[in-house]
Amino acid sequence: KGKDAVSMRYDTPIYFQRTEVGEYDPDTGNYGPDKIVETKKYANVTEASVDTLSLIYGELRQGSYVIRLQRQYDQPFDRIRIGRKTYRVDFSRNCKVFVASEVQ
Repeated sequence: KGKDAVSMRYDTPIYFQRTEVGEYDPDTGNYGPDKIVETKKYANVTEASVDTLSLIYGELRQGSYVIRLQRQYDQPFDRIRIGRKTYRVDFSRNCKVFVASEVQ
C-alpha cells in the first residue's frame, strides 16, 4: 500500500527562491546587485525513485528529490533551496508536487 496523506510528514523546510534584478541608479547608469527573495514552506521531501528518474530524465540521476506540498504554491520562482543546496525544478504537477535536481 502506498503512502497516503495521513502518514506523510510535511516537516522539511524548503525555500522557493526568486531573483529580483537590482534597481537602476540613474546617477551612475548602473544596476544594483540582484537580490534573492525566499518564501519558506514545509514539504515532504523524499529521494526520487528509480521509476520516477527513468520517466523524467530517461536515466538515473543522483541528487534528485520529489517535493510534496500540502497546498499549491503558484507564485513565480526560479529554484528551490533545501538546507544549503539549491535545486532546479524539472517537473511539477498541480503546483504541489515537484521533481527537482541539484544545481551544480
